[in-house]
Amino acid sequence: MSSVRDRLRATLSRAPGGGTAVASGVGEVPRRLYADSGPADRLFRGGLRAGGAAVLAIMSLVGGFLLYRAWQALRSAGASFLTTAAWEPDTGNFGIAAVLTGTVLIASVAVCIAVPLAIGTALYIVEYAPPRIRRTLVSLVDLMAAVPSVVYGLWGLFFLQGKVIGLARWLSTYFGWLPPFKVDGADPRDPLATETVYTASTFIAGIVVAMMVAPIICSVVREVFSQTPVGEREGAYALGATRWGMVRSVVLPFGKGGMIGGTMLGLGRALGETIGVYLVISPVFVIQPHILQSGTSSVSSLIALRYGEASKFGMSALMAAGLALFLMTLVVNFVASSIVARSRSGATSDS
Repeated sequence: MSSVRDRLRATLSRAPGGGTAVASGVGEVPRRLYADSGPADRLFRGGLRAGGAAVLAIMSLVGGFLLYRAWQALRSAGASFLTTAAWEPDTGNFGIAAVLTGTVLIASVAVCIAVPLAIGTALYIVEYAPPRIRRTLVSLVDLMAAVPSVVYGLWGLFFLQGKVIGLARWLSTYFGWLPPFKVDGADPRDPLATETVYTASTFIAGIVVAMMVAPIICSVVREVFSQTPVGEREGAYALGATRWGMVRSVVLPFGKGGMIGGTMLGLGRALGETIGVYLVISPVFVIQPHILQSGTSSVSSLIALRYGEASKFGMSALMAAGLALFLMTLVVNFVASSIVARSRSGATSDS
């Protein structure tokens, strides 16, 4: 299908008026428009700059506040704060190695499940769904994004946890040779083996979080797919492409930046999810790399669990954990912005 896209571009370039030059200029604002702008435009640009500066200032204040409150614990723990699995701040033995591992594993499972589901749903709504049910599907997806986290957590605790044990046992039986699917302390081939080892697992928590982030990713990707230029769609059909060929050669390349941005937005939500993980996983402060057995809680769930009973020094340790989560989320967002910017620039240069 790449040949179809190349032929389409060649056809546009031979069109009167230079279709390629027009396509490559989409999104580029001539500099003279800024020079001739009036007071309203200058006021609008000033408001946008002020809004951007306010966002940066608020983020800096949040980071500064967390660093100020966490300084006592960070000074006491030093570099061991990132390598210690136990959480006993009042005895001086504390760190986020275990909960940080749990946070990354839960978010990874959630993204691996949510991204294919969200992209497939977005493609169906935009390209395949009949018009009479398309609006209903869009409303349902948006409604799922509005469901409170505690509802998903209760669903995972009382319904999903009992239903997914069979799948977890099957995965550990046939894929246990892979480290993530290995289960310690139980033989999955033994029908009488205890099932409690599969409860409160990273896998279950990841599914719950995936149901939370999938609607967000789907909404972002759906909007990007719906903005694919009609001319390129019709040109692909005119050159003999099938529906899937048009999607693969036109819609997916056009929406690459949106798919990356939506995925990173969902990853940021998954990293900070609290209540859903708190209800499913009991806090165990050991590094647990196996996703199918009882796992380790996340950083945000640790803060929610220990906030009410923390001493003054313990509160400083919790602020340090929050600072680590804050910085990790910032890194994810900055990496996502860089990837999206590169994908857009690549799409423009290829036009």
